[in-house]
This record gives sequence, structure tokens and C-alpha cells, in this order.
Amino acid sequence: MDYEIGVLFLKASSEKLGAMTGFLASCLNRLSDEQVWQRRSVHENTVGNLVLHLCGNARQWIMHGVGEATDVRVRDEEFSAEGGLGPAELLRTFEQTMQEARAVIDSLPPERLLDRTVPQGREVTKLEAIHQVVGHVQQHVGQIILLTKQICGTDLDLTIPRPR
Repeated sequence: MDYEIGVLFLKASSEKLGAMTGFLASCLNRLSDEQVWQRRSVHENTVGNLVLHLCGNARQWIMHGVGEATDVRVRDEEFSAEGGLGPAELLRTFEQTMQEARAVIDSLPPERLLDRTVPQGREVTKLEAIHQVVGHVQQHVGQIILLTKQICGTDLDLTIPRPR
């Protein structure tokens, strides 16, 4: 792999996780304890479940798959939780997880991006593992943004504020 492309990929991946952390913070700072665990039907995830899920996924794919830490994920607990953590605690957990994931990404030498790893029982390159997490975080933070807009009944002005 071209060294410069690897450096750019790692930098962009780390920065994207940082940006998504900021978007999530904007959402969680608007929601109450009840709102983060609110669901309209049994087939929907709560904001809290999605945050826990993103943390578990990052731990399994980045800290374990890329950083070679022990896999400690218990995926079912991410979706079965029904409370216990408020918005501030969820944000702290997410920020700490993303900080750790970014540290693993930032310390990975670009020449190791094509090394193989097996998170979640699938053999992938470390590049693919990082790419999976960044896309996964973007997907679910997008869902959290939509849920927050619906719960609060307002735009969040996360990008360029628009006149109304």
C-alpha cells in the first residue's frame, strides 16, 4: 500500500470519529434521561442503545481487531439496556471509547493497514476494520440525529446554520 495513502486514510478516519463525537454531543446535550431511553415501538432502538452499540462495536473492531486488545464485547447487552445511564454518562462513555479508538488508529503504522485480523469472526484487513467502524459510527450517529430532531421538534444546526 502506498504510504501516503495510508497516512491520509488513518488521519481522515480519526478525524471523522472526532467529528461524529461532536455531533453526538450536540444531540445528547439536548436530551433528558427519559428521552435517551424512549422508544415508540419494540422494534426501535433507543438513543441509549445506539450509543452503547457504537461503543461495543468500536471496542471489538478497533481496540480488539486493530489494537489487539482482548475482546470484551457482550453485544446483546447493548440492545437489552433500558436505562441506568443518563445523557452525560452516555456521552462520557462514548467520548472515552472514541478517544481510545482514535489513539489506536493514530498509532497504527500505515504499513500495517493490510495486516489481517478477525473481529466478530470475520477475517478482514485492519484497513477494513477501521473503515467498518467509521461507517458504522456515521450510520448510527445519523439515526441519533434524526431521533433527536424528532424528540425535540427542532433542527439541530449541526452544519451551516440556515436562516428560518
